[in-house]
Amino acid sequence: MIEQYVLSLQEVDETQLAVVGGKGAHLGALSRIDGIRVPAGFCVTTDAFRRIMVEAPSIDDRLDQLSRLNPDDREAIRTLSAEIRRTLEGIAIPDDLTAAITRALAQLGEQAAYAVRSSATAEDLPTASFAGQQDTYLNVVGPAAILQHVSRCWASLFTERAVTYRQRNGIDHRTVHMAVVVQQMVFPQAAGILFTADPVTSNRRVASVEAGFGLGEALVSGLVNPDVYKVRDGEVVAKTVGAKRLAIHASPAGGTREQEIDPERQEQPALTDAQVVRLAQLGRRIEAHFGRPQDIEWCLVDDDFQIVQSRPITTLFPIPESGDGENRVYLSVGHQQMMTDPMKPLGLSFWQMTTPAPMAEAGGRLFVDVTQRLASPASRAALLELAGRSDPLTGDALQTILERDGFIRPLPGEGPPGPLPGGAPTPIETDPAIVTDLIERSKASIAASEREIRTKSGESLLDFIRTDLQELKRILFDPRSHQVFMSAMEATWWLNEQLEAWLGEKNAADTLTQSVPHNVTSEMGLALLGVADVIRPHPDVVAFLQHVEDESFLDELPKLAGGREARDAIEAWLDEYGMRCPGEIDITRPRWRERPSTLLPMILGNIKNFEPGAGERRFEQGRQEAWDKEQELLERLRALPDGERKAEETKRMIDRVRTFIGYREYPKYGKVSRYFVYKQALLEEAERLVRAQVLREKEDIFYLTFQELYDVVRTNRVDDQLIDRRKDAFTSYQALTTPRVLTSDGEVIAGAYRRDDMPAGALLGLPVSAGTVEGRARVILDMARADLEPGDILVTAHTDPSWTPLFVAIAGLVTEVGGLMTHGAVIAREYGLPAVVGVADATRLITDGQRIRVHGTDGYVEILPD
Repeated sequence: MIEQYVLSLQEVDETQLAVVGGKGAHLGALSRIDGIRVPAGFCVTTDAFRRIMVEAPSIDDRLDQLSRLNPDDREAIRTLSAEIRRTLEGIAIPDDLTAAITRALAQLGEQAAYAVRSSATAEDLPTASFAGQQDTYLNVVGPAAILQHVSRCWASLFTERAVTYRQRNGIDHRTVHMAVVVQQMVFPQAAGILFTADPVTSNRRVASVEAGFGLGEALVSGLVNPDVYKVRDGEVVAKTVGAKRLAIHASPAGGTREQEIDPERQEQPALTDAQVVRLAQLGRRIEAHFGRPQDIEWCLVDDDFQIVQSRPITTLFPIPESGDGENRVYLSVGHQQMMTDPMKPLGLSFWQMTTPAPMAEAGGRLFVDVTQRLASPASRAALLELAGRSDPLTGDALQTILERDGFIRPLPGEGPPGPLPGGAPTPIETDPAIVTDLIERSKASIAASEREIRTKSGESLLDFIRTDLQELKRILFDPRSHQVFMSAMEATWWLNEQLEAWLGEKNAADTLTQSVPHNVTSEMGLALLGVADVIRPHPDVVAFLQHVEDESFLDELPKLAGGREARDAIEAWLDEYGMRCPGEIDITRPRWRERPSTLLPMILGNIKNFEPGAGERRFEQGRQEAWDKEQELLERLRALPDGERKAEETKRMIDRVRTFIGYREYPKYGKVSRYFVYKQALLEEAERLVRAQVLREKEDIFYLTFQELYDVVRTNRVDDQLIDRRKDAFTSYQALTTPRVLTSDGEVIAGAYRRDDMPAGALLGLPVSAGTVEGRARVILDMARADLEPGDILVTAHTDPSWTPLFVAIAGLVTEVGGLMTHGAVIAREYGLPAVVGVADATRLITDGQRIRVHGTDGYVEILPD
């Protein structure tokens, strides 16, 4: 293969990323778009970089050392990356390479000024921008200076920030190569950035322009407050003119210099409105070429726009595809299910096959299209009430959209929406036998499914699962089941509203629902305290469990004194709860039964933090507190006018809540239990496909939809490239934040609490479990890394049932996502923990270790002074 060291921008496009890097590939593509002006230049290719790397064999050893470093070991990364940079900058550029670069310069003008810019092969990608990771040098004059700065660009692949970025994103340093773009310098009157989608709201129909005087570096480096313009449908719809005290200009001797702007010009706009609109139109042309929203660097030279960079905006949440161009509003399913992480395709597929209504997919998440419900006056009020009750931020976001003229219109061809799930149930008698009957029938159905699936393989296995899913749906949407938990929720709301009206008692139901029967999720946390009780008396077992490194530890336990009892206790717990795990609504997530070692930190924490019998004592204490509260409330009610009737009605509602609310957690437990039956059978099938050399690894099935998996089983053929693309997409989705409410314009609508009775600086949320508690905040994003002490307050993004074992060790709860009846709220009430949920950005605004006060009755969190 003949090595090419230099290519002109006109010779390259986005297909040559491996040759000229992200920046070079995009500039080459830009230079071919009709009507887009790009300063002339050329690329020094990655062939040249590899040639230089060969000249320094010592770099190989250093790259090995670098790859072994922890991304948080900043000192070691700083030292080693500086050595690599010094080595690269010290290498003399070979003569043939020097000749190729100087030839290209001669064609453009040797003594002209140039910008010399790094262009790595892993930058400006759709999934990771790497913006600002490598270096750019402006106003470089003369061949010797340009060659020196090309060397510096090569070395900038190993700046500390670039190395750390790659380490954190799991990118092998050896797979990234550096090209260099050498471009004629432009000397603009104004420069800046154009986003073809609003970077604040993500609205794809609004372009955002930032502008300042002189070169764009003043903006990029944050030296000035730029002018900011918003453009929609060909007109400027918002404008803020910044005070631009500085500009960066080219220096006659080479390089750049800061220059103060005359006071009378500082607050003049850098662009006219007409220029802004023209620039936005150029942006739309560039966006159409690349097929996705762009972050574009521009310069204004003599009323002519030159484009010096364009890269994808990687932070935008994808829009669900509707294909009809109608305005639509989508609600996040993850915010209802307490799992806003992305799901793999098989997980999405199973959820879609189980849900009663079709859901839209975007960014590895599921959304419900509520446009028609909002458009219909008959269903709008019920939707707003239900959304507002479960999550006030969602309710407020929907209200915000409704207040916009003309956005919500009835969708053509769609009939009136059906009744909302979660509407008022038909009445039901308060009979504990109803709950036990529903639970027994669910268990019997799962056991039958488990027996039958063992005899299936190949296509018949997938046919069986498809049929069995209908049985799961029948159980999930059984009207009797719905009556039970909805009547419990209705009774909870009644108690809270009536007791506040009659007695001024806020959130009374919170105490009344402690330690109710049949709550499979809270029982799970208490049962793990029981496992700790079995293990605690055996020091050899405790010591062994502190150093477990793999999943074979259960087989090792019987060799120790007390180990057999320990193993049996853990196994019994796994038999009951091993199908659960964080993010359990995604069938592809590893279950506790598959990775029992993830339970050990919780078991060891329970051994350290609790006395024997803590589980039973805790349950009994909660039951007693609920009973005492009930007696106190009834006594106070009887003293009121018409008190006997009020007390009698309240007693009836308390009985209803305590009889039925525990069942609220059961349908999901049944669903997850059945999912695990399917998963085990599907992984066995995947192992057969691996042995038959159809699949590379069994977990590849997670990146296929159910129907795609069916086709693979039927044909014994798989598209490995599709699986690789899905894996890359899933990785990119993990960096995205799920919006509560999303429109078809891509706009993310956050919603607000709109309460003005709160202390200054308080973080607002939804009160879901009464009481006030002060303690140390433990900000935990990964349950497996939880290290909690009694009295700590758990601060996290969201909790699903799998987090319950941690609840026994904490004094309070704060989450970013949640509603009155979501799992974390139900369990917090059951355990008597003050809790506030729906606190936007809690894990960012609260620092691990800070002291905080949680106001679970009024719904806010205070950060206390040190």
